[in-house]
Amino acid sequence: MSLRSDAQAILTAALQAVQPDAAVRRALQGRDFPGRVMLAAAGKAAWQMAKAAKDCLQDRIDAGVVVTKYGHVAGEIPGCTCYEAGHPVPDENSFRGAQAILDLVSGLTEQDTVIFLLSGGGSALFEKPLIPGEELQDITEQLLSSGADIVEMNTIRKRLSAVKGGRFAQLCCPAQVFAVVLSDILGDPLDMIASGPACPDRSTCSQAQEIAEKYSLRLTPQARELLTRETPKKLDNVETQITGSVRELCAAAADAARELGYEPFILTDLLCCQAREAGSFLASIARTHQGQGKKLAFLAGGETVVKLTGTGKGGRNQELALSAAQGIDGLDNVLVFSLGSDGTDGPTDAAGGIADGQTAAQLREQGLSIHQVLEDNDAYHALAKSDGLIMTGPTGTNVNDVSVVLIEQ
Repeated sequence: MSLRSDAQAILTAALQAVQPDAAVRRALQGRDFPGRVMLAAAGKAAWQMAKAAKDCLQDRIDAGVVVTKYGHVAGEIPGCTCYEAGHPVPDENSFRGAQAILDLVSGLTEQDTVIFLLSGGGSALFEKPLIPGEELQDITEQLLSSGADIVEMNTIRKRLSAVKGGRFAQLCCPAQVFAVVLSDILGDPLDMIASGPACPDRSTCSQAQEIAEKYSLRLTPQARELLTRETPKKLDNVETQITGSVRELCAAAADAARELGYEPFILTDLLCCQAREAGSFLASIARTHQGQGKKLAFLAGGETVVKLTGTGKGGRNQELALSAAQGIDGLDNVLVFSLGSDGTDGPTDAAGGIADGQTAAQLREQGLSIHQVLEDNDAYHALAKSDGLIMTGPTGTNVNDVSVVLIEQ
């Protein structure tokens, strides 16, 4: 069980290292906000970030609204109203929470400030659609099942929204917006994190239309027309500080592995491919290096995608781990785990998946074919039968995913 206990220690230490509290406090301490101060927070880490801001500024905040994922509100924040809403598909509570934020920032003057705390997941959680909500939900589901990456998805979603792509900052005018952003996208592109509500948009209408054609999206004439409307390219009322990234997550995991006696290697912090392909690649890394007689850890950070071919239950990290299980079948000294730093993996309550050299055999004994499970996108139930689900609950942060190969001597 040493590999599994080491995996638990590494993921626990890594998640603790990327909590947003200290970064939010650093961003706010010593700043002067002369007028009224309104606090708006959106995303999977919104509650944690808002709590840190309130602890730092206390009564200096006049009012606040927090919109986060179901199960992510960990208690009351004085002076703030908290909403829980749908993710990865927006729902009526997403729309209700967004409207509450818009009401909060209306009627402000140029002396006032909106402290905007943004984290990944905000594309679904913070939304005022320009098309019927049901249609937006359908388009979101089409994108999720197509294999589109997060940049492609957000390029489309910006143009269907009244708050994305810099439009929220425009609605805050003439007040100033001070944005603190927790990155969950590779390379930290500000205009793509949570679809960039307070950032000038670098994507173009032509790119949006090309993406719609690439994935054969079913769009109404109204939605197609919105793809031709350009988003704000310049904003004069926004200052932004970006904090946290998958790079920090990988570094923290590597440090934790080193403390346990592993020699760590960060392969990339820009992993972007289909989950099952990433799993196969990491298994190949394991097979190449597992006979070297020393403890090794190989790490990859990023965000993979899943192309839905079945109707099962799972997420990208679970698919990655289950795919890796095929490649490390029979290896007694190898383990692969992958998790989302926010504590959830796709539509499930698991943070990710874990597999070792016995996982494939355990599933065979129960009559399960990993290949067929992956075709059915049912990694959740298969991993549940092999003690392979990573369950953390909401973590309070969101800086992409980390996947780790552990090799014992």
